[in-house]
Amino acid sequence: MERFVDEYLAECESVARRVSKEDIEKVMALLYQSWRDGKQIFVAGNGGSASTATHFTCDLAKFTAVEGKGRFKVHCLNDDAPLISALTNDLGWDSVYYEQLRNLMNRGDVLVAISVHGGSGGDKAGVWSQNLLKAAKFVHDNGGKVIGLAGFDGGALKQVADACIVAPVDSTPQVEGFHSVLTHLLCAGLRDLILESV
Repeated sequence: MERFVDEYLAECESVARRVSKEDIEKVMALLYQSWRDGKQIFVAGNGGSASTATHFTCDLAKFTAVEGKGRFKVHCLNDDAPLISALTNDLGWDSVYYEQLRNLMNRGDVLVAISVHGGSGGDKAGVWSQNLLKAAKFVHDNGGKVIGLAGFDGGALKQVADACIVAPVDSTPQVEGFHSVLTHLLCAGLRDLILESV
């Protein structure tokens, strides 16, 4: 067990060393600009990434709030279980985020799509995360920006996003854990930027 723990923590450290700092800065800049411009941010993910999306949305709304400054207008698209089940039942799982964006999105808004495999690979239900890729296409087609958080090689999400941070490791637990680290890093950095803003 001690060896397992040591190897797991060593892999965590390796991911942190190898992640692109340039991509982190690019994502932070896009989020900060959306705050300055008063644009909405929509966050979504599937499975474990859905919980990361919920947590990130909470932190963007609460942790970055600075008295006397504007606040992030942020919405999590995977949090409304009745709406998601209705959309899935009537229109299919691939449309659950796209359909919500049709109601809510305005030009210049931002979608943060969180996906371990970045929409590549699949299982019994088909190719993973096609709902996120469909939502990303809609956002681009309507004048918005797409931010990705992915793992493995970044998958299709890395190709379609305006900025994408890839956790460079082929392990779902490591990717999901590092995404949590990244969202906290982003919120801490954004709070500092907001505090310094004039």
